Amino acid sequence: MRFPLSRFCQAAFVLGALAFGAPAMAQKAEFTDQQKQAIGEVVREYLLKNPEVLQEVIAELEKRQAESQRVAQASALKETRQSLLNAPHSFVVGNPSGDVTLVEFFDYNCGYCKQALGDLQALVKNDPKLRVVLKDFPVLGPDSVEASRVGLAVGSQLKGDKLFEYHTRVLATRGRVNGERALAVAKEMGLDMARLQKDMAGPEVRAALQENASLGDKLGLTGTPAFIVGDEIIPGAVGLEPLKQVVANVRQCGKASC
Repeated sequence: MRFPLSRFCQAAFVLGALAFGAPAMAQKAEFTDQQKQAIGEVVREYLLKNPEVLQEVIAELEKRQAESQRVAQASALKETRQSLLNAPHSFVVGNPSGDVTLVEFFDYNCGYCKQALGDLQALVKNDPKLRVVLKDFPVLGPDSVEASRVGLAVGSQLKGDKLFEYHTRVLATRGRVNGERALAVAKEMGLDMARLQKDMAGPEVRAALQENASLGDKLGLTGTPAFIVGDEIIPGAVGLEPLKQVVANVRQCGKASC
């Protein structure tokens, strides 16, 4: 197993602290060449004799990093809650007055978003009290950005079930989705294409893309789909049952985990 150099260096620093004493390692005074060589020899010898320690150190580091990320995301969720739930640019499907809101950040070219589409459809169909907010998060290149521009403009002409139908038809497309394909779906559904082209170039679409990108950055999202329910961010296509359980938990106790 090969570990990234940066992680190895962090682990080596910890072992150096164990060997020479943490206070000494924390001082700003620079080591002499002789001391540096001695540290390297001690760390090397220790690792050769106890290689499992390096795995333990890295596991602990990853645990602490995960906890730090969790705390940061919890803070970001509180800060951005209004924008997540009630931004004027978002698609709202399901029950607009539902008692629980599920937010999904998606990309029309994301294979896992396509995989999760059936789960989302089942949730909307079988849970009449669920409110769903769909946020365009085009992270997979220019084609995705163009498809999102069309989709956001479509939102000025379609609402509710019709808007969800458009979203479903575009996301269910086989192969690459671009602006041309998104426009074709809009035309098939009888939209005013002249108005659509005008809205695509308007300030509201630009504002929506910028806002969603900013939200994704604040929340530390690294891909799609990303679901947000209550106080939890759920990355990836996790399946229908885990999403149903989180929604049920939020109804029961107001949190993702009761």
